[in-house]
Amino acid sequence: MTIAVIAITEAGAETARSIVAALPGAALHGRVDRVRGADIAFAETTGHLRSLFAQGIPIIGVCAAGILLRAVAPLLADKTAEPPVLAVSPDGASVVPLLGGHHGANRLALTLAKALGGHAAITTAGDVALGLALDEPPEGWHLANPEAAKPVAAALLAGEPVRLEVEAGEAGWLSSPHLGDAGELGIRVTDHEVEGDQELIYHPPVLALGVGCERGCDPAELSALAHQTLDEAGLSAGAVALVVSLDLKADEPAVHALAVALGVPARFFPAAELEAQAPRLLTPSDVVFNETGCHGVAEGAALAAVGPEGELVVAKAKSARATCAVAKALSIDIAKAGRPRGRLFIVGIGPGEALWRTPEASRAVSLSSDVVGYALYLDLLGEALSGKIRHDGQMGAEEARARQALDLASEGRTVSLVCSGDPGIYALATLVFELMDKEARPAWNRLDITVVPGISALQAAAARAGAPINHDFCTISLSDLLTPWEVILRRVQAAAEGDFVVAFYNPVSQRRRDQLPAARDILLTRRPATTPVILARNLGRPGETVEVITLAELDPARVDMLTVVLVGNSETRHTASGWVYTPRGYAKKWE
Repeated sequence: MTIAVIAITEAGAETARSIVAALPGAALHGRVDRVRGADIAFAETTGHLRSLFAQGIPIIGVCAAGILLRAVAPLLADKTAEPPVLAVSPDGASVVPLLGGHHGANRLALTLAKALGGHAAITTAGDVALGLALDEPPEGWHLANPEAAKPVAAALLAGEPVRLEVEAGEAGWLSSPHLGDAGELGIRVTDHEVEGDQELIYHPPVLALGVGCERGCDPAELSALAHQTLDEAGLSAGAVALVVSLDLKADEPAVHALAVALGVPARFFPAAELEAQAPRLLTPSDVVFNETGCHGVAEGAALAAVGPEGELVVAKAKSARATCAVAKALSIDIAKAGRPRGRLFIVGIGPGEALWRTPEASRAVSLSSDVVGYALYLDLLGEALSGKIRHDGQMGAEEARARQALDLASEGRTVSLVCSGDPGIYALATLVFELMDKEARPAWNRLDITVVPGISALQAAAARAGAPINHDFCTISLSDLLTPWEVILRRVQAAAEGDFVVAFYNPVSQRRRDQLPAARDILLTRRPATTPVILARNLGRPGETVEVITLAELDPARVDMLTVVLVGNSETRHTASGWVYTPRGYAKKWE
């Protein structure tokens, strides 16, 4: 769950950072002019809060409660659909759930109060008087008939007896002096599909749904089989704790679609762990063993998930291309039940300035357990790395970083491989895919990979200078470590003949001093010596400089590896006020 932690002033930012560290998936949102190092910066508080609330994103504001209430008040309509909104005092002493008390806010308040050493100001009647919220059961539990919560809570508050029947799972959280064996109204905890006019029905997460399917199985087929299997056994889909399968199916869309539809995680086991369940299988198959290394995928995965104390309650059912089985336990430890599908974000964080970091990049880092990158780039993330496992790399060790990120994700972790600028522009995205293509490792190829774009140094340099790349342009790296110099020369020549604006990356190094003059001389054969050249160094970082010179003045002594060189085309102009722009042809319309 993405949670927005709002800091309006630097005074409250320290507490906000502590909240982010305590809540996986939380991101720090800070006022652009007042809070440093925010994951997401905003300029106008009320509008930002309303936008988050409208998107259903939980909000924790380290600020006065009135600021939050006035911001979201015009949007209040349906309390059953509103996200949690909490106010936290800047010193962390008070945590007040304002909205969504029974939709996560009270639980969040208690979690934060414990983490901050403060007090959770819970005001919901049931929580205060009974010590429990009937319409907000523990994570993983499913309330089948929420409309029945109100009369049952009213009966308990009035001191009337309420019947409690626990048929499945552990229900220790349902604790009240008035819960017992008798009562006109009742609470039933069951893994079966039941109806009751006088009962509040809970389904505890006690079922493991084991599945298998052929490659490319239609998600609708697997879903239909799963629901048919549960229905025929009289079991409730609300009691399913997780969907489990063989690790070979970790990238199978049908398996993940089923888990998403059921609102539960998908977990996967290696064949050896499933084969260890062979003595407990009801329908072992030598054919399956020859194909997968285990005698049963659906039954084996379900049994592996529930552990030795659990039991298989529904044997393997089959459709044309899928299988399904169900196992049951008193409780299921999802953290120990297989591995999630590994997830790898290849993240571009921009040139360095936090304001240039996209919300998607901040979210990717916030969701990650591990962050891999060149040490300088990780330093730029600052507080965003709080609570993450940091894997520092060295300059020049790009392949090692890419391999490390792939290997960590293969262990079922969520990993961000961090690049400056954009990951697909002279960065690590292509190396990741090249390694995957070259080595064809099954564990790598099953990963869930997302490339998160970032603002490139080219874009940042252009923006600082004006609009030099508003017409056709190209980028050329002058490093000959990976590309032969003869190839680079041909590309520079082509750029000169095509009259492209040119962005030179890696213009010089300690040993490479001749490439930039050679490129300059080629461009001088096709464009004026007065052509504007932008030298942008340390963009978005301390010591940033942006200088405009002429092509004739371009010299390696003025440039280093942290500099992006933008060379205008024959039409590029440097104005008297200092801006650089490249006309796109609008002047012809004015003639």
